[in-house]
Amino acid sequence: MTKRHFLNKEISLTDLLKSAYRLMFTAKTLTDLYEQEKKITSKYVHATSRGHEAIQLALGMQLLPQDFVSPYYRDDSILLGIGITPYELMLQLLAKRDDPFSGGRTYYSHPSLRRDDFPKIIHQSSGTGMQAIPTTGIAMGMKYKEEIGIAGNLDDKPIAVCSLGDASCTEGEVSEAFQMAALKQLPILYLVQDNEWDISASADEIRAQDITQYMQGFNGIETKTIDGTDFIKSYETVKECIKIIREERRPMLIHAKVPLLNHHTSGVRKEWYRDDLEECAKNDPLIKLRHQLSEFSVEDSEVETIEKEVAELVRTDFENAILAEDPKPEDAYKHDFAPTPITEEKGERSPSGKIPTVMVDCALFAIRELMTKHPEALLYGQDVGLRLGGVFREAITLAAQFGEKRVFNTPIQEAFIVGSTVGMSAVGLKPIVEVQFADYIWPGLNQLFTEVSRSYYLSNGKWPISMILRVPIGAYGSGGPYHSSSVESVLTNIKGIKIAYPSTGADLKGLMKAAFYDPNPVVMLEHKGLYWSKIEGTENAKTIEPDEDYIIPFGKAREVLLCENRQDKPTLTIITYGMGVYWASNAAKEFDNQIEIIDLRTLAPLDENRVFESVKKHNRCIVLTEEPVNNSFAQSLAARISDNCFRNLDAPVKVVGAKDLPAIPINSELEKEMLPNTQKLIKEIEQLLKY
Repeated sequence: MTKRHFLNKEISLTDLLKSAYRLMFTAKTLTDLYEQEKKITSKYVHATSRGHEAIQLALGMQLLPQDFVSPYYRDDSILLGIGITPYELMLQLLAKRDDPFSGGRTYYSHPSLRRDDFPKIIHQSSGTGMQAIPTTGIAMGMKYKEEIGIAGNLDDKPIAVCSLGDASCTEGEVSEAFQMAALKQLPILYLVQDNEWDISASADEIRAQDITQYMQGFNGIETKTIDGTDFIKSYETVKECIKIIREERRPMLIHAKVPLLNHHTSGVRKEWYRDDLEECAKNDPLIKLRHQLSEFSVEDSEVETIEKEVAELVRTDFENAILAEDPKPEDAYKHDFAPTPITEEKGERSPSGKIPTVMVDCALFAIRELMTKHPEALLYGQDVGLRLGGVFREAITLAAQFGEKRVFNTPIQEAFIVGSTVGMSAVGLKPIVEVQFADYIWPGLNQLFTEVSRSYYLSNGKWPISMILRVPIGAYGSGGPYHSSSVESVLTNIKGIKIAYPSTGADLKGLMKAAFYDPNPVVMLEHKGLYWSKIEGTENAKTIEPDEDYIIPFGKAREVLLCENRQDKPTLTIITYGMGVYWASNAAKEFDNQIEIIDLRTLAPLDENRVFESVKKHNRCIVLTEEPVNNSFAQSLAARISDNCFRNLDAPVKVVGAKDLPAIPINSELEKEMLPNTQKLIKEIEQLLKY
């Protein structure tokens, strides 16, 4: 039976109940089979929906292809409800190559789906509550497209659905999602399934109130509390909520009370810690639904026929799934990054007749050109709106030009700012977002690592995330311990994102354009000490503003200063980025054409070929960073240089950076003591040239 059949408005209630029973019995049969065959099925951890089936099917059976739904790891009945087959589910259970969700890369019931005739599912992870922000981002993107007139015309407007376990609603990021849904009145349905268990922790141990009580603190999200084991009541409630959301474009929440009839997961078994199993079994939704079928005069023989057909199908699908092909070793290397169309430098870097422009304005002009050309582009973050235009005024005039629908402030919610880009990108938008300082990126790392960076890989290439995250970084003007940090070593350890760190206005504009057209997530690190070139010796950060077509591919370093290898004197190369470019440039003036300087411009991908070429040319190398040296990106780069250039080196690769201290002090003299500078670098160069 196809999903379209469930949505046929002429279907009788009896036929609806029989369809639901077939699917609910399928869910139970899958659970029973997994337990019977646990020597095979428990190789990879899994959870099932036993006890939750009624509310899940009531939802899945009513979704349309234009909708988005984010099931969590206990939601295999939602997947059955939208039309996924047992065979497809078991391909994921057994991590097979043809697993339609991830190609064998992730757990059972961690779906991602992009089929024309099915509801869409972005990559789903295991972290509890993690789906709330990306899915709310989907709803925010839907509303944005409607408000600016690029949504298309559908009789039934799309909705977003986020399924959550009640215990996950104690997560702070879930609250951030609720806050934005309420504030912006977004077209989203939150389905909270409450079985009163975390893992072994019961409700009275982990929450001060249930979700119905909790939602009273969110003005603007209507909540309906129901018995989630009653299929008819669940179906009617879901139908009512979906109708309201489609027509009124506002958020709703269903609090469905359900029992957990199976193990938490295959690895955490119910008999180890639960004493409520007999009581919960009395509330089995399958038993209730069979009773309802009797009330509608469905004969036992017909029900038994359904059960027999389901049992045969599930067993056959399981046997076929076991025989399905496993992933090949080479499959592991597919879909780490989506191919980018930006592969070469284009446009005019230094048009005639212009005066040098500060870096901060080059960024502003790049975004203005992009937003003028692309209605799908929008900018949001803390304080970027009309009143201020960013704490560095880097977005000044944008809200006035493009309106508060396209350039807007968010609450102080770094996790939401970062994670919502997943949903925005999924509906076809190009979000540019800002975190005010690198020191405040930490609350957003959970989303950046778990959702943003892994989406393309774990969805097996279905959901690349196109976004730009702008991060002012570095020490300047006695910013102190909360406005001065460098964080690139943490970011470069997140695989699946690209990282730019330009040191001039021209590079910032060219890389901003490349980041926008790249289908992958990009973090743009922008040194706030270079924004206006107010620091002595950084005047060259100001450049002629490139033309509108100027673009720089990622992974191409810039030659700041070249010198030839000499026979009469030793030479060396300095590999650096950001403020290091200016420490190096000023230090090089003290030496007799003995210094070459390579500006990386992007840290991921890295222009290894240009780096190794320069090192082999000069036989001595300094890697210069603003970060503390130990365990840093720079130290890792030095190791790569040593591995690849060992036979050419006349001295150990030297890493120069900040002192290994927990934070940058606010006192200017203490800051000076901790950070690298030109004079400190000169001493290091002298020593290395003498080696």
